[in-house]
Amino acid sequence: MLSSVPLHPSPSKTQLRLPVVLFALSDPARLHIVKTLDTRGETMCAGVGLRLAKSSCSRHFKVLREAGVIRTRRHGTAYLNTLRREELDARFPGLLDAVLRAT
Repeated sequence: MLSSVPLHPSPSKTQLRLPVVLFALSDPARLHIVKTLDTRGETMCAGVGLRLAKSSCSRHFKVLREAGVIRTRRHGTAYLNTLRREELDARFPGLLDAVLRAT
């Protein structure tokens, strides 16, 4: 039986890799997602307000999730996303603030 919860690579903060995180943060749509999650906290995919096709939104969330930038959990029929700020700040101090400030 397949799980309906997205797969997480489950990297600990020491397993987060800078090139992978930087790639995930290199797209304007993904930066918008990260900035929204940083401001609002846990949010559904639709609550981020991207004006893209659903498949494109799913792809952006997948890239962020697989890079370890966000965590996704299922709540009923909704998927809620959270920025992994503590882990990112512990591994790469100041990186997230610098990237978000530059947008």
